[in-house]
Amino acid sequence: MKWIAQDVDLYSQSKEYVDTVLIPLCPLSLGTQMKQLASMYEFNTILTNEIERQFKGRLFLFPAATYFTDWTKEKKLEFIHEWTSKLSVDGVKHVFFITSDSEWKEIESEMEGTLIWSPYIPMDHVEDKYKRSMMEDQVKQLLHIFIQKWRQ
Repeated sequence: MKWIAQDVDLYSQSKEYVDTVLIPLCPLSLGTQMKQLASMYEFNTILTNEIERQFKGRLFLFPAATYFTDWTKEKKLEFIHEWTSKLSVDGVKHVFFITSDSEWKEIESEMEGTLIWSPYIPMDHVEDKYKRSMMEDQVKQLLHIFIQKWRQ
């Protein structure tokens, strides 16, 4: 399910079966990295949409949580804590964060929820017909992470 009106209605009707939230973490800067960050965002959007498609009915894909690239470690951890705290109160059992920003790996052990880091593939020169098959391959590699967490 996605953060769209139709899926929110579906979520409301089947909330007891949807115990997982996926939140893309997307860095933002208007500096020299802007094109690279936009490319990361595009990659993560395509990837998370494919993950949502695979797990429709079990997983709720939230809109991207954007943050500035110059945020400190402490601010990032506070940001994550805010998300996980609010979602926990609402009964969400599994919170997954997905990103292509490798800086999150440095604080992964201090984070609440599960971090999935996936190196991004620039999509600006890939034809649309190939994007989906590339993402299907990526998702196949990530499926076991979700299944493993659900079994715990």
